[in-house]
Parts: sequence; structure tokens; C-alpha cells
Amino acid sequence: MTSASKIEKIILGIDPGTNVMGYGVLKVVGSRAEMVALGVIDLRKLGDPYLKLGKIFERVQGIIESYLPDEMAIEAPFFGKNVQSMLKLGRAQGVAMAAAISRDVPITEYAPLKVKMAITGNGQASKEQVAGMLQRMLQIKDQDLTPFYDATDALGVAYCHFLQMGRPVTTKSYSSWKDFVQKNPNRKK
Repeated sequence: MTSASKIEKIILGIDPGTNVMGYGVLKVVGSRAEMVALGVIDLRKLGDPYLKLGKIFERVQGIIESYLPDEMAIEAPFFGKNVQSMLKLGRAQGVAMAAAISRDVPITEYAPLKVKMAITGNGQASKEQVAGMLQRMLQIKDQDLTPFYDATDALGVAYCHFLQMGRPVTTKSYSSWKDFVQKNPNRKK
């Protein structure tokens, strides 16, 4: 396969937050991924929650305009005990999604557990473990990292999406091995 025939894609990963929102951008060529950008949208100085939402929308659109992603992967809010926190996080996620929709960027949502599992093999991995694994897999230099784990979490969501792209897609579904055999009678044992 020549490099001209390899699929090239840009994936934007978002880790939603109302104080600090992380983003990571991956460039995928064929079966290889490399980090293009990593950063945060720092909203801590804004007191008004509606101004924060407006800034999220504006900044995510700016990131989309800068990197022209083909797809966006976003982390789903996790279910916690604090309903107010979940509501705020859901609003931040919704605004980031609206920014992508306004630019016709398809969105895929991933649960935090799935992202951690894809990156480290452990759904209970710490933010430090996720960041360390990404640094090794993507060969990220120390000086290119940010002190915010929100950014590496976002890169993790993008990388999880990249890994999911490599999964073979089947047009048939099977409920069991017996079901497979019945639907494929010409296959030899």
C-alpha cells in the first residue's frame, strides 16, 4: 500500500469541563497516529456559568477552524453523586457538541471507563497512568505535555476513537457460535 492510498484523518478529542476543558488533536495516517496538539480551555477566571458556556462554544469552534478535524470524540459525563456537577458537566459537553455540529463534524461519545480500558487495559486507571501510557505510545516529549490532565484525558478520548476505527465492521450480527454456523453454511469446519 502506498502512502497516497492510506487513509488520512484528523480526530479532535474533548474532555468536557466547566472550569478546565481539555482538548487533544490526533493525525491518523493509515494505522499510525501522532499528536498534533494538546491543550486546555481555562475557564476558571469566568464567574458566570453562561459566559463559560459561551466561551466553550467559541473556543471549540476556533479549535475546529484551526485543525479541521474529520471527527470529534468526546468523553461522556460519568454518573456521580453530585447532581449539580453532572448537570454543569452535561451542559459543557452539550455546548462542545453543538460547536462541532455547527461545523458539520461527526461526534462519537465514549465512557471514561472505555477510554481508560482502551489506553491502559485497566478501566480503573488513574489520570497519571493514562497520561504516561499516551506519552509512551505517541512518543510525546515532556516539554509538549501540559500540567493539566484534562488535556491528556482529551487526547486519550481521541486515541480511543482511533483504536475503535481499526475494528472490523461486519454486516452480519451473530447471537452465538451456533447462529454463526447457521448463517454461514458454506464455511468449512
